Amino acid sequence: MRDETRCRVCRGPVRPSARGRRPIYCSRACQARAYRSRKNPPVPAPAAPEPTGRRRQIAEAVWRIAAERGLQMATVREIAAEAGVSPRVVQYHFTDKHHLLVTALQMLHRENEHRAQERIAALRDASDPRVLLRATLEELLPLDDRRRTSLRVMTAYYARSLTDPALAAVFLHEGSPLEELVAALITAAGARPSTDAAREADLLIGGVTGLGLDLLHRRRTRADVRRTLDYHLNRILAEQP
Repeated sequence: MRDETRCRVCRGPVRPSARGRRPIYCSRACQARAYRSRKNPPVPAPAAPEPTGRRRQIAEAVWRIAAERGLQMATVREIAAEAGVSPRVVQYHFTDKHHLLVTALQMLHRENEHRAQERIAALRDASDPRVLLRATLEELLPLDDRRRTSLRVMTAYYARSLTDPALAAVFLHEGSPLEELVAALITAAGARPSTDAAREADLLIGGVTGLGLDLLHRRRTRADVRRTLDYHLNRILAEQP
């Protein structure tokens, strides 16, 4: 039996109409997509959008607006102008603005993880737990233009996620994978006796995240942040023989 409370195109919730027939689409954009599909049978979409495709182009426009002007300026019209497309193109690829914002955040998370893995894999001493520990923590810092822009975008999103459960869900992963990784690296790198690796991981991640924001505001220099990181790593790791 068909679920009449869900949009036939995007499967999102459909608001009941105050009068007349029950709507079967959640928005005019979905209604238009359904009409086009009846005229031209859709080609099966790939499992994931192409990194250089139109969805990527629109998501990058969201990132630029969030980084430079704040997420509150990311209207469909502004996003379309920044991406160099029409608002109709934005509406064709995304159910609504909220769907676009969530998808853009998910794409940025995946890209950050991919680039971080590439940088860490390219380390000369990638098998050394101490090198891996430091490199993993430094991935939280805006040490180049790309990471600086990414952190500005993430900060803009984080503020909005405090009142938006769908955005918060992107930040609040099940479990604590980063904390668990850092704790494991602390142990492998040779923690001092009586060190609680899990607690130290929480403190390091929270502290480095805060130092990254200080770098954005130019309250600290990279050299100062690295000295602070070295201090805490030397505090919790045993001296090497």
